[in-house]
Amino acid sequence: MNIERLKEIRQDKDLYQKDVAKILNTTQKQYSLYETGIRLIPIDKLVLLAKYYNTSVDYILGLTDERKPYSKSVLEKGIKK
Repeated sequence: MNIERLKEIRQDKDLYQKDVAKILNTTQKQYSLYETGIRLIPIDKLVLLAKYYNTSVDYILGLTDERKPYSKSVLEKGIKK
């Protein structure tokens, strides 16, 4: 995981680790472990961050440099097939 990007996104929003930890319903210490790469961030928390930062999980993970989020999926919109 691109841990630099996780820190970069947070700092771009002028947030402290404790602010993001609160969004993720975790402690500042736990979030610090994610940001330093000591612990892997769970998928559900990645999804929360992507939604909060209005970007994609791929961007947070460093798989793309495209910051804008993907369009909403059918499941996200609540539409049943």
